[in-house]
Amino acid sequence: MNLADKDLPPLGETLLSLRHVSKTYGDKHAARDVNLSIPRGSIYGFLGPNGAGKTTTIRSIMRIILPDTGEITMAGRALQGDLLDRIGYLPEERGLYRKMKCRDQLAYLAELKSVPRGEALTRADSWLDRMGLGDYRDKKVDSLSKGMQQKIQFAATFIAEPVLVILDEVFSGLDPLNIELLREMILAQRDRGVTILFSTHMLAEAEKICDSICLIEDGRVIVDGSMDQVRDEFALHSIKVAWADRSSPPDDLPGVIARQPIEGVWRLTLAEGSDPAALLSALTAAGRLTFYSANRPSLGEIFLAAVARSRQEVSA
Repeated sequence: MNLADKDLPPLGETLLSLRHVSKTYGDKHAARDVNLSIPRGSIYGFLGPNGAGKTTTIRSIMRIILPDTGEITMAGRALQGDLLDRIGYLPEERGLYRKMKCRDQLAYLAELKSVPRGEALTRADSWLDRMGLGDYRDKKVDSLSKGMQQKIQFAATFIAEPVLVILDEVFSGLDPLNIELLREMILAQRDRGVTILFSTHMLAEAEKICDSICLIEDGRVIVDGSMDQVRDEFALHSIKVAWADRSSPPDDLPGVIARQPIEGVWRLTLAEGSDPAALLSALTAAGRLTFYSANRPSLGEIFLAAVARSRQEVSA
């Protein structure tokens, strides 16, 4: 049965649900009892180190592989048949028909998702113009640069107007201008109500656009929630500080686990549970402060702390 827009949950309520999803390959546990609830109309960051289980989970959602146990549903329905037409998927391993013309390529891929031919051609023209590739509509794919080909595949992911889109390393290999272009398009699609599962190693980019994140390590979900919830979960903070004499931080500052000079100030990373205010007296004792700022943890800091905490719990 087709999934009509009227069958979708309201914005903010769960669109995609994974319950107790597990997958093993011999002795390797690629996914261990994964439970996720991804809200409609959000950008959901799916993050983790290489080999953590991200690709296995994504391929299970797309039914490229089947999990050993668990259930995956979209809008309360099992993910199979025509429901998959409402999902757009941009895998990390890119793949286009290199001898096809760009317009024909996009139209064909839209038709595979049940878009009528005439409408598919109209959408292809629209997406090529949005991507700044209108002059290349009749060029073969293999005549385009790698970055242009990536923009074609990005357009192909959205051309059938999916309700759920999975983007795996979408910014890989792109220059800053094209990253900004795709970022704006992703945000615009989110604002239209599209749900986007965003898998990347580029934590700075994830921090810019994600509403919620999941961190996965060794097949386990170790962090899951909105960006504000995740930041509140971790007592890790960083402090930026500078002294009048431009001195370096003392080696024995309490609770400081890392320090890094950045553009004339020092960034001090604090151990989990440390209180930034408690450091102030030690910092002022080191010299006259000209700058002091306590910051919420970055996504990179959270990532490192969460992985370290998870590995410590497993080894305990």
